Amino acid sequence: MHESSAAVGWAGNRTLTIDRAQDAGGMGLGYNGGELLFLAIGACYTNDIFREASKRGINVRSVQVDVEGGWGGDPVRAQNVIFSAEVEAEASEKEIMELIQQTNRVAEVHNSLRMGTQVTLTNAKALQVNKQ
Repeated sequence: MHESSAAVGWAGNRTLTIDRAQDAGGMGLGYNGGELLFLAIGACYTNDIFREASKRGINVRSVQVDVEGGWGGDPVRAQNVIFSAEVEAEASEKEIMELIQQTNRVAEVHNSLRMGTQVTLTNAKALQVNKQ
């Protein structure tokens, strides 16, 4: 019997361990959902910098994205999410700043959050386990 909050998520042939923090009752074996949300923001922006740079013929050497935010409200949700980006590329400072701003406008995860993407539970099953 599985007696842990840890789980493995997968997409294609890639896996990721998911768990609650130890102070929240988990084993701390993987990322929690909130961490994954913030990582998704950073990952999306990073990937999109390279995509948008390619369209402009800009060679990007490195990207660093830092994402911060808090949790609160009723129901609890991410709040005050901010991110910063540092892009090193073979282009003028003006061209790099235009790339940074364009990517901010088109990043899919960011726009999904900004525009309030609806999330719907479509199927649920309750499986009762008898205690022994």
